[in-house]
Amino acid sequence: MDYSFKRGFKPDLERIQKALEEEFPVDIKQDGDKLLLSYGALKSINIWINGKKLFVTTESDTGASDSVVMDTNKRFRNFLEKATGYTAKQRLQMAKKEVAKAAE
Repeated sequence: MDYSFKRGFKPDLERIQKALEEEFPVDIKQDGDKLLLSYGALKSINIWINGKKLFVTTESDTGASDSVVMDTNKRFRNFLEKATGYTAKQRLQMAKKEVAKAAE
């Protein structure tokens, strides 16, 4: 997935790493321009910035319990809001607009 940044939220990997550290209390590895981690119901989370977009790829752990999944999802949503400046509702509206544009 790719996410746009709200005005005032710079596409800065250092700032993104700080937001990750606030939400995910695990070691975060940096591989070149990518941030890599694993937490809870997500086996892997890869994050990088390209231009003015935040790119995130994840791999789920299908064996995680419901409580772990809920905690991981909450932390992930909180991270995205801190990183991009957009709430989950705003990100959904933007995604719907993108789909509508692609359909035209």
